[in-house]
Amino acid sequence: MDAFLSVINSINDATAGASEAVGNLAGSIWDIFCIFLVAAGLAITFLTRGVQFRSIKEMFRAVGEPSGTEADGRKGISSFRAFTVSAASRVGTGNIAGVAIAITMGGPGAVFWMWVIAGIGAASAFAESLLGQLYKQKGRDSYIGGPAYYMKHGLRAHWMGVLFALLIIVTYAFVFVAVQTNAVVEAAANSFSVDVADGEGMGFRLILGLVIMLVAAAIIFGGVRAISSVTEILVPVMAVLYLVLGLLVVVLNLGDVPHVIAMIFEGALGIREFAVGGIMGAITWGMRRGVLSNEAGIGTAPNAGATATISHPAKQGFVQALGVYFDTWLVCSITAFIVLLSDPAYGDRDKGASLTQDALALQLGDWAVHFLTVAIILFAFSSVIGNYYYGESNMRFMTENKVALTVYRVLVLVFIIFGSITSLSLVWNLADILNAAMVVLNLGAVGLLMPKVMKVLKNYEVQCKAGLEPIFKATDMPEIKNLAAWDGTDEVCSRDFWEKVSREKAAKKIK
Repeated sequence: MDAFLSVINSINDATAGASEAVGNLAGSIWDIFCIFLVAAGLAITFLTRGVQFRSIKEMFRAVGEPSGTEADGRKGISSFRAFTVSAASRVGTGNIAGVAIAITMGGPGAVFWMWVIAGIGAASAFAESLLGQLYKQKGRDSYIGGPAYYMKHGLRAHWMGVLFALLIIVTYAFVFVAVQTNAVVEAAANSFSVDVADGEGMGFRLILGLVIMLVAAAIIFGGVRAISSVTEILVPVMAVLYLVLGLLVVVLNLGDVPHVIAMIFEGALGIREFAVGGIMGAITWGMRRGVLSNEAGIGTAPNAGATATISHPAKQGFVQALGVYFDTWLVCSITAFIVLLSDPAYGDRDKGASLTQDALALQLGDWAVHFLTVAIILFAFSSVIGNYYYGESNMRFMTENKVALTVYRVLVLVFIIFGSITSLSLVWNLADILNAAMVVLNLGAVGLLMPKVMKVLKNYEVQCKAGLEPIFKATDMPEIKNLAAWDGTDEVCSRDFWEKVSREKAAKKIK
């Protein structure tokens, strides 16, 4: 056992040595990439006439839509269940560890730029998720889709779809799974006062990684319906608990809240420098961690959104745009206030989830460290499940071979272990670099398909103005080719279904 731990420690030392070089590369890429990200989001905002701002009411309406029955007689996956799969990936350690890293490296101003990128990115989330629904295919367990599918069927660029599929598998199913387990180890070690730098600590890392791996294996071999049934319960419960705790901290420190808000705006506008890099550091770190957290424009959410059985492709666009706001404007903001109310030190890139834990302990007592450890484990585990599904969806795009899918699942479990033993900064920096590559490819495809996005959105809005529940069939727009799923056989795509729903709602109001 000692020899085995020695080998693991050697691997960890090697990865730690590579961390600085990867971090420098990630920083250089993001200095340029921020401009592209904002430009793409603003362009989509302009073309859709600010759909992410003017349709907030529609977002809340769409997320509660019933799913009806699919053509094969099975109950469809609802908008809400599909939303929770994507939220399982979004609402994870990026909201706790990622926000803390953004603040320590970019200062309080990074929070402001996280808010900005969410507002702009919600338009990108709308467009990509609409396309994911539009070009979805009928799979074995459910509908299946995402950027790889709209690249192949919308742009007729199969090579582009394969490249994106490979990127998302490596980034989310492998690297981001490692990010989640890494954060769990850091939080648990902080909670139990374990030094994860020595041999004893490495054993702790490995045992924790094995536990996560075994539980994850039981779920990921169950298919997308098993995944969505878990996330449908786990995500809302853990998010509410964390938000309640964060709001308690804010209420207990109401007198300091105006000062924290002032710090955020002073740092964002360069009035006061808190960390290395000044205003550019705040912008870069805010956007890096903002995108990593809400995933707007990356091309991940459409993979989950495509599983939903809904009446119109635009509805899932609204739902996923709402997910961006929920993730950043609510959950990330709560973390930011928890950290900033504790007057943190700036410049330590090796502090992630433990910084948020220590901040909570300062406000609420040592019990909060253990509470947050449990919350982080739940956040991270749901993210592992969501990230795994993103990878599976894209594996199925390339092959339905059972051996290949089994090998993929085994590799995901291996990366769970890898994340538990490697360094924090290395996995985050790798995630940043791969994220940038995914966004460039995905938003490039979305940009080319924007004429179709605008046509489908207009179709939705025309029906709304006529007082009709929007439904969509491929025959409505024969000029859009390769729409395999929209043949009108799903129950939710019939007028009779929505008339029945309307009668039931009216009957409930009378009661």
